Amino acid sequence: MDNNGQRPKELQLVVEARHHDPFAVLGKHPDHKGELIRVYLPGAESVSILDGKLPMQRIDGSDFFEWRGNSGEVPDRYQLHWRTRDGATLTAYDPYCFPPQIPEFDLHLFTEGHHWHIYRLLGSHPYEVEGVAGVLFATWAPNAARVSVVGDFNGWDGRRHPMRIRGGSGVWELFIPGLAPGALYKFELRNRDSGFIYLKADPFGQQFEVRPSTASVVRQNTPYAWQDQNWMAAHAAHDWQHAPLSIYEVHLGSWQRNEQGGFLNYRDLAHRLVDYVTPLGFTHIELLPITEHPLDASWGYQTIGNYAVTSRFGTPDDFRYFVDHCHAHGIGVLLDWVPGHFPKDPHGLVRFDGSALYEHEDPRRGEHRDWGTLIYNYGRNEVKNYLLSSAVFWLEEFHLDGLRVDAVASMLYLDYSRQAGDWVPNIYGGNENLEAIAFLRQLNEVTHSEFPGTMIMAEESTSWPMVSRPTWLGGLGFSMKWNMGWMHDSLAYMKKDPVYRHYHHNMLTFGLVYSFSENFILPFSHDEVVHGKGSLLHRMPGDEWQRFANLRLLYTYMFTYPGKKLLFMGCEFGQGREWDYDAALDWHVLDQGFHQGVRQLVSDLNKLYRELPALHRYDFEARGFEWIDCHDATQSVLSYLRRSGEQVAVVVMNFTPVPRRDYRLGIPYPGLYREAFNSDSSLYAGSNLGNAGMVEAEALPWMGRPYSISISLPPLGAVVFIPNAG
Repeated sequence: MDNNGQRPKELQLVVEARHHDPFAVLGKHPDHKGELIRVYLPGAESVSILDGKLPMQRIDGSDFFEWRGNSGEVPDRYQLHWRTRDGATLTAYDPYCFPPQIPEFDLHLFTEGHHWHIYRLLGSHPYEVEGVAGVLFATWAPNAARVSVVGDFNGWDGRRHPMRIRGGSGVWELFIPGLAPGALYKFELRNRDSGFIYLKADPFGQQFEVRPSTASVVRQNTPYAWQDQNWMAAHAAHDWQHAPLSIYEVHLGSWQRNEQGGFLNYRDLAHRLVDYVTPLGFTHIELLPITEHPLDASWGYQTIGNYAVTSRFGTPDDFRYFVDHCHAHGIGVLLDWVPGHFPKDPHGLVRFDGSALYEHEDPRRGEHRDWGTLIYNYGRNEVKNYLLSSAVFWLEEFHLDGLRVDAVASMLYLDYSRQAGDWVPNIYGGNENLEAIAFLRQLNEVTHSEFPGTMIMAEESTSWPMVSRPTWLGGLGFSMKWNMGWMHDSLAYMKKDPVYRHYHHNMLTFGLVYSFSENFILPFSHDEVVHGKGSLLHRMPGDEWQRFANLRLLYTYMFTYPGKKLLFMGCEFGQGREWDYDAALDWHVLDQGFHQGVRQLVSDLNKLYRELPALHRYDFEARGFEWIDCHDATQSVLSYLRRSGEQVAVVVMNFTPVPRRDYRLGIPYPGLYREAFNSDSSLYAGSNLGNAGMVEAEALPWMGRPYSISISLPPLGAVVFIPNAG
């Protein structure tokens, strides 16, 4: 107290949790008589230093305790010993006797937006200072007047552990000695303008409580013992452009459930998925977002924790085991990553320090009204760094083989899904989001440079040019782009009654006009089996036999068409029910022959695609494709060659239920042609109309080619022939 009985202003600000620089008040400081140590311990009855040898004096009427003595009498790092009012005795190092821990250079890089590993410093990390173990906390909140770490270790009391501000960086940090992994915490922030208090989960948190609880968790620091060294070495040198790529897209919460209907652990999922996917022949598993999100009743795209695997399915190390196990069995793992928007949940990023920090203040730039989410401010260095570092985090810490970037179109266009007058043009008056474009280019430059062999794929639904072309050529730099146009045209065509298909033949052929303008993935994804669209099976016309025949034909078309492949879970066995994120797939239908047939067909198509270079070597190059006949609209027949040098695959498809016998086809080489695949085979519950396994070329020129074969085309079926030198 001062001479008037009033508590000094500096101390009152600490009591009210309003002090901007608690280290100026608390801890050890020079004093006119030597040194002063001051602590603030609400609930303490008595406090001492040096195992009780130096008692501290309470400031009357407060929870402040002080000790004054000679310089050097107390070491720089000292322990406090105190007894609480309920009789407990506690000992801990004083957090306010430790110097700043984050190097200035790292803060400088973060402020410039160039610190790819900032996740190693911001957030919470088990840490050791001068032999003292604890946890280092740090967060970015430039518009906060005060930030505190609150948790189960301090009664969620924002007065107990206020943090230090690191100059103009806007970063706050605090080392709390003695704290162990597993502690629950959040950041409590006081806005400097309004004085409002915000309680926020850690934006850089690497583990969260199980929903509906929302606290961050101090993660374990034990290194995971990876066993995939050979895989990672091969991954770095992988020529993915010329290799088969067949992706099984999975929502972990609804692929399978346990016996009680609850979620499976990442480790259980690893074994079940690998055992299931391996015989089906998929090369990769792609996961819908498993970044932490608040709501079970979702697909995972409302991301709260961009650095945390969702705790619904286990711990970060459980997920590392998932990836490790997949790699051990020759299966890559891709992750759906969401830098395009974030939810408004109050414990998340929204107005993190009371200001529009991660988002834009203007809702015309900062909000997706269709989705009820906010848009990142890609022009702010620290926000851009937050996202870039997240991409690096997933690739480095979890050995992922690539990322699928969600909703790229919504990032590229300022007027995306907006009415006239509800968007703000860029500095040149256009609708291009220049900051987002720069961010995406940098994302691809950083990930491809830091992680050779990594695939970064764009879900981009417009005709934006050069999405998958290098940035140095003016492109966005993605490895691949989802071919949404091909997907929409193909499904729209297949939905039509076969009697009308000949009027729409161009829907099958138009895609080749642009097929090699990008590195395309052909996606039959989760988006195509929700929101009342129905399953792929039930979008096929006709009776039950025809629906399954159409589905088998569609899949054969996809696996023989130029481009890498993606198929959503359940589609591989023809699930009839629309996908429900809240229930497991209808595995019981596999007791039925038609569904068994579809799954066997997908397995055999994957095998053919992987083993035959003609079907994958030049997926992205025009030299890998030739039309045989794209004009037979009258009979709704399509035929083409896939090539790898001199090796060819002859693909012929009949999109009507009328068998086509003695159908003559021009081919490039003489000799025998083996029927390598027939979607109408009895193996797939088809009618088994085919060509007895082999046809012989005749020296009869046809369709501008020197040889031809006469074949039987099955109803709603496709056949693939391979020249056989024997």
